[in-house]
Amino acid sequence: MHDFIERITAYVHWALFLFLEGLSGFLLFQYNHYQGSVWFTQANIAAAQVHEWEAMVLAYLRMPAENAALVRRNIILQQQNDLLRHEQKVLSNSEPASNFPSMGRTQGEGSLPSEGEDWRGSLIPARIIDNSVSKRDNMLVIDVGSDDGVAPEMGVVSGTGVVGIVSKVTPRHALVMSILNSNSSISCRLRGTEYFGYLKWKGGKPLRAYMDDVPRHAHIKKGDIVETSGFSAVFPAGIFLGKVAKIMNSSDGLAYELEILLGTDLANIRHVSVINNHIKAELDSLRTAN
Repeated sequence: MHDFIERITAYVHWALFLFLEGLSGFLLFQYNHYQGSVWFTQANIAAAQVHEWEAMVLAYLRMPAENAALVRRNIILQQQNDLLRHEQKVLSNSEPASNFPSMGRTQGEGSLPSEGEDWRGSLIPARIIDNSVSKRDNMLVIDVGSDDGVAPEMGVVSGTGVVGIVSKVTPRHALVMSILNSNSSISCRLRGTEYFGYLKWKGGKPLRAYMDDVPRHAHIKKGDIVETSGFSAVFPAGIFLGKVAKIMNSSDGLAYELEILLGTDLANIRHVSVINNHIKAELDSLRTAN
């Protein structure tokens, strides 16, 4: 008890000093208009900065979920656009619209789901923890795995388009074969047409890939959009891949080879989503049955 009292008396002058400093500051800012306005202005600036930092931290923590929601919305809208383009093409090639039966579809008759409904798949938000773009066979690692529902041969996308395909999984991580990989081959097509091919990367620039086997009678121009074809269970149809940057002849001269400016900059990407196609197993079983 004696030691406790001695410690208090040893620092009592500091406590008194701080009390008097606080009291003088209160009296200064309370009864002097100019000093008070300066104090409250600076205090508000400091508080605003703290709130801004707090908002940035919260926004960063919410980014994976928001990214997944945006990618989901993007996929649904692109599928709806694909359906509308298909119906418009059918109508334009058929008898007059007044004699043509309505192509409107009710849910359960093959129509695409609205944003809040199931579109035969779900998205698993993920974050890239390792990535490369300068190798011949680039891979990336994401922070979700089999415990999160990720399996090999699932597609990986971002808000700007296709990223790659899951190659291997562990309980908490997954290895993804990037589209910047010599073994990558994404089934794709020219938007608004039925001309399809495969998107491949030949090394070099990380924003350039190539679409091969495009028929010579196809009407192609620079700026045409290239998207996923939907011919596999990995990616749904209509997911943006890039735009035609250059039209060239194939090596045998029998078709076109298109240079594609990719929509996704893999050198500057962090948050992605894994596509879990709910009917993939069913489609795979049909293919193996043949």
